[in-house]
Amino acid sequence: MKTRTAFAVLGVAVVGAAALTLGVHTLREVTPFLRSEECTATVEDHTVRLDLEQAENAALITAVSVRRGLPARAASIALATAYQESKLENIEYGDRDSVGLFQQRPSQGWGTVGELTDPLYATNAFYDALEKVDGYRSMEITEAAQAVQRSAFPDAYADHQEDARVLASALTGNSPGSFWCEIDDDAEEAADGLTPSGLVERAQTVREEVEAVFGDVSLGGFEPGGVGTGHMEGSAHYEGRAVDIFVRPISPANKTRGWAISSYLVAQAARLDIQTVIFDDRIWQAKDSEDGWEDYDPPSRSGDRRILEHRDHVHVDVFD
Repeated sequence: MKTRTAFAVLGVAVVGAAALTLGVHTLREVTPFLRSEECTATVEDHTVRLDLEQAENAALITAVSVRRGLPARAASIALATAYQESKLENIEYGDRDSVGLFQQRPSQGWGTVGELTDPLYATNAFYDALEKVDGYRSMEITEAAQAVQRSAFPDAYADHQEDARVLASALTGNSPGSFWCEIDDDAEEAADGLTPSGLVERAQTVREEVEAVFGDVSLGGFEPGGVGTGHMEGSAHYEGRAVDIFVRPISPANKTRGWAISSYLVAQAARLDIQTVIFDDRIWQAKDSEDGWEDYDPPSRSGDRRILEHRDHVHVDVFD
């Protein structure tokens, strides 16, 4: 049985350098007759298209590499492996007792079935093994993948390495604004009550997920009454529907990290009911998602350009 994964913060699991684990449950069914939903990554004239489940998993695999401070090469290896093993789908079956994104086997010491069908745990387990491969950074992708997986079909990873490189470059932020998703501009109505953090439940879920996936990030939310927020009139912050993820100080490395976070959020937008993501003077909106990332033109260019253009933070708001 195949499940499309959704994530909720559950607690701490130790997998070498592993961190917070995210649980797995089945998402809502896709409503018939909505417009086609898919995600696209384009780097140097090579385009990769994924369905939403594949995109969610590819973004998570890449985000874990960013959190662990690994090179984009590691993400390329992991993505090529998951492409071959599961088509980037979190499946509950496989050869013998293999399960999950990487078709890891409980009988071979990778973990329990429950752990290995948790995409965050499985991804950390893969990277734990990869980091033990001497010289993996300079190996061919197929060679490094095989050193971890010990597959009966080692050459098959080569079929996916070009797509994996494109996704890794886009999702790590090394190719800014090159990953986007086209989703339905629709979300079920949600309660507008605020959590103790001053955020609506949807925004609080986004905040918790970013912390769980990317680790120690600086997050800003809603200040009761709007006092001192510095946000423009009409901002979703005043309704508790927006979260800012800061990547200060402004630097090339933090700009790359900001694009990694932005791309991750766009990949999860349908699942998390995200309406808008803004970073580095670019904007992605669910209502115009077929256009991908566009130039951001805020209502006013007065004030702190760094804030208005979102140069030092990723802004995300959710549907009301």
